[in-house]
Amino acid sequence: MILGRRGTILAGGAVLAAPAVQAQGADGPIRIGEINSYSSQPAFLMPYRNGWTMAVDEANAAGGVNGRRIETVFRDDAGRPEDAVRHAGELINNERVHLLSGGFLSNVGLAIADFANQNRRLFVASEPLTDALVWARGNRYTFRLRPSTYMQCAMLVEEAAKLPARRWATVAPNYEYGQSAVRWFKELLTRAKPDVQFVAEQFPALGRIDAGATVQALAGANPEAIFNVTFAADLTNFVRQGSTRGLFDRRRVVSLLTGEPEYLDPLGDEAPENWIVTGYPWQELNTEGHRRFREAYRSRFRDHPRLGSVVAYDTVTAILAMLRKSGSTETDPMVEAMRGLRFNSAFGEAEVEFRALDHQSTLGAYVGRTAVRNGRGVMVDWHYADGRKYLPSDDVVRGLRPQA
Repeated sequence: MILGRRGTILAGGAVLAAPAVQAQGADGPIRIGEINSYSSQPAFLMPYRNGWTMAVDEANAAGGVNGRRIETVFRDDAGRPEDAVRHAGELINNERVHLLSGGFLSNVGLAIADFANQNRRLFVASEPLTDALVWARGNRYTFRLRPSTYMQCAMLVEEAAKLPARRWATVAPNYEYGQSAVRWFKELLTRAKPDVQFVAEQFPALGRIDAGATVQALAGANPEAIFNVTFAADLTNFVRQGSTRGLFDRRRVVSLLTGEPEYLDPLGDEAPENWIVTGYPWQELNTEGHRRFREAYRSRFRDHPRLGSVVAYDTVTAILAMLRKSGSTETDPMVEAMRGLRFNSAFGEAEVEFRALDHQSTLGAYVGRTAVRNGRGVMVDWHYADGRKYLPSDDVVRGLRPQA
């Protein structure tokens, strides 16, 4: 269910009417304002909503945090930064939430982060991948869970540098995330292989790719390999047009996010094969922590988890760990508790830390190849890339984020 602009409060699994103003005492519920692009990015964010609800319900069933229940006030920003900022103001001033969380698109995440900085309120960003969130425009009040654009590009470059290809083309959505991904991929691959050439760039509008024209332009440059950053419906259209027109014949493709089931599942047996991707091999990931998470999710929702499910579950897990550490819902103690905070991800891999230096978590990603098995796209030959290994040095980060 997508909430209207006034929203509702989710207290565990029950939906309650949201009062205009509700003052919270020290013994009242802890309220999180969650802002996300539910209506514009449902493939990722409906599983995200499921993962969030499951984590909150588990916490409340176990007694909450220090005896206080967790409540969430959800808002849908529809992918518009101006709506996200308006919702943030309503959540802080009318709904009296203790902190903000969420964000999907990078431009929306930056808008919420700027609001959090100006209003001195904690913002735990779950999904927006832009490096600016924690570096160039980083601030005291903003922390980010997912591995950034830089980190995931560094993971992919490690594999791309092994390919014999010298002539590369790129395709990415024309907004901050896509532009940053191309910039970092080009810079990092050139460092690793100084003889590479980038012979074409395509920047279609987000959600409005003219896939036929894009494919034709890329093919006309005759690259040996392609770096792809499109996702969701744009990715589906790009894959179909590229396959029909032979773009991928005898060319390797390196692709951000394509291994995520949100984007592989809709392609079915049309999923590309042998692309090098970041993603989430939910079927085969059998760490103890992930088996427990996967079984609980499937039992509750009668569906398999997507990456969004993990991102939401981990965001709530991190917030709960912060609240236990801080012992407070005042902003300054919560911010200090987030710095250096450690928690265990639903992936069941290495412990994750929110670095005090730049507020970036060390959560990693899975890197592997795409294949088609039983009529659906999957990841094969995958490995976990620990996020802490794919960040620049502290001195470099201090230069990117002078206030660090």
